[in-house]
Amino acid sequence: MAAFEFVALDHKGKQRKGVLEADSARQVRQQLRDKSWMPLSVEVTEAKSANNPMGKMFKRSIATKDLALLTRQMATLIGSGLPIEEALKATADQNEKKRIKSMMLDIRARVLEGHSLAAALNEFDYAFPKLYRSTVAAGEHAGHLDTVLNRLADYTESSQEAQAKIKMAATYPVILLFVAIGIVVGLLTYVVPDIVDVFVKNGQELPGLTKFMIGASEFLQNYGFAMLIVLVIAAFAFMRAMKKPAFQRKVHHLLLNLPFFGKMVKGFSTARYASTLAILNSSGVPLVESMRIAGKVINNVVIKERLEISSQQVSEGGSLYQSLDQTKVFPPMMLHMIASGEVSGELDQMLERTAANQERDLQNTVTTIVGLFEPVMLLSMAAIVILIIAAIMLPIVQMSKMLG
Repeated sequence: MAAFEFVALDHKGKQRKGVLEADSARQVRQQLRDKSWMPLSVEVTEAKSANNPMGKMFKRSIATKDLALLTRQMATLIGSGLPIEEALKATADQNEKKRIKSMMLDIRARVLEGHSLAAALNEFDYAFPKLYRSTVAAGEHAGHLDTVLNRLADYTESSQEAQAKIKMAATYPVILLFVAIGIVVGLLTYVVPDIVDVFVKNGQELPGLTKFMIGASEFLQNYGFAMLIVLVIAAFAFMRAMKKPAFQRKVHHLLLNLPFFGKMVKGFSTARYASTLAILNSSGVPLVESMRIAGKVINNVVIKERLEISSQQVSEGGSLYQSLDQTKVFPPMMLHMIASGEVSGELDQMLERTAANQERDLQNTVTTIVGLFEPVMLLSMAAIVILIIAAIMLPIVQMSKMLG
């Protein structure tokens, strides 16, 4: 069976859209006629074109919150004893987004054809990351798919929650920054020239601060738009250059060496690596394979290369603690907890604990930075506005003294 998207007219002449399962488009049309609906168009779902390599280029990944929701639903249904194909059907029926619904039905069709769930998910690698698919494969192999799906749901939900907190914390400062820039540009472009022009026409000698503001205002009026174009072109050029491995590596290496930002990059990378490694290893994926998969979720190229060397060392018989210590990326506390887990045989629990501690520290750091950014931005804006007001008021004070 395959999933088909249809457009039809019901018995009242109202247009209806949806997704149906059938062996062919002809069967879908017959199902619609049985409901007294007139089929207008019946097409195989876009998920079906996932086999086409060119089609994958235009596919969008699933949002983290949607992935967490459907994973939790599948874990609950499979845990209650429902067969996998029925759980997939129920999950598809529950989802209101047509794209995700058709994809889940297409996955169900592959399961009905005899494929495993992990093999079916591999056809949709643009939607399900390598971590997700490998964990599902390990769960199927061990016979604990519901437990593994629950762990994946917890992991995805916690990731989505952390991302949401950071976005919400950063929204207000970003808005404040744009408002501040808009106000300052508006004052320099429209307000300052009109007011100061009065003193210039009277032939009054202007103070140095006022002359500086006039120069800044004239510069923005003459070259502001050109500067904006240059910034946009520079941003596009940088994004294009980042696609080249050599340039990307240089930038990532530079980020790691920055005084404060480098520590943040290392913290995010190590927390993500530890949490990914924990869920993979606890789900039954071999340690070396878990390390290789976890290394792929890291964005920084330099750290990723060092972690690849670590996985190679472990495959040759080295310990996890020693191989990670040589990367010079992980903090001492994480390394000591990992070493303790290796010795005690509780590596999974230690990885989960150290990842949770690292993520909590990072969230606290981000919250502190965002909290400091707001008053700093307000004070900076206030200082600039005061300077503009002073540049306007100084000629007025001089004129009053002359008249006096």
